[in-house]
Amino acid sequence: MIDSQVLPKAYTPEQAAAMLQLSKNTIYQLIGRGEIVAKKIGKVYRIPQSSLSFIFSGLDEDLLRAQKEDFKNLDKIQSALAKVRKNP
Repeated sequence: MIDSQVLPKAYTPEQAAAMLQLSKNTIYQLIGRGEIVAKKIGKVYRIPQSSLSFIFSGLDEDLLRAQKEDFKNLDKIQSALAKVRKNP
């Protein structure tokens, strides 16, 4: 039995079009321009959920996670920089 929690969610262009309220042709154009990342398997495209998240966040999901982690550590970084600048 395959655990659906483990498998990444992927959508067809038709499903993505319905979710985004766009035409299927627009989805294919966005794929062609690289604005939506999709993997062609045989004759069909599959669009990972993270690619659709990218549309809404403006950042790739990995970059967004890294940016959030950077913000968590910002106080530590600024404190370390202040110490270094005091003692050249």
